[in-house]
Amino acid sequence: MSTRTILLVEDDPNDILLTQRAFRKANLAHASLQIVSDGDSAVFYLSGEGKYSDRDRYPLPVLILLDLKLPRRSGHEILSWLRQQPEIKRLPVIMLTSSKENMDINQAYDLGANSYLVKPVGLTALIEVVQTLNLYWLLLNEQPEIRMF
Repeated sequence: MSTRTILLVEDDPNDILLTQRAFRKANLAHASLQIVSDGDSAVFYLSGEGKYSDRDRYPLPVLILLDLKLPRRSGHEILSWLRQQPEIKRLPVIMLTSSKENMDINQAYDLGANSYLVKPVGLTALIEVVQTLNLYWLLLNEQPEIRMF
């Protein structure tokens, strides 16, 4: 199985480190994690602009883990932008955030989120989430066709 890229859009350095550790502990040899820490960088990465134009170094992800509260553009704004891009609008997006607010959850689904998960507390719980994401989204789920730029 070839390596599949997951794009983590997260601004909290502690959450980034915890997520990286969870991915390592979950032993996902077929998944690589790319990380951007603000909304503009997420858009640039997904559109292949600037330093992200090298798709060998920054491959298009098969899955996006998107935080809600981000600098420059919110997760909702990124999701809205993404769903308007004909080439990549089918990319699966999982909101992975600390907000349990119904307004945030409903808005994410209205904008086209495929799933909404509240960040678990602690490494063990996060490892379980990562393993479940792997099983469902990378192994069992049939990926949509994405048109490259």
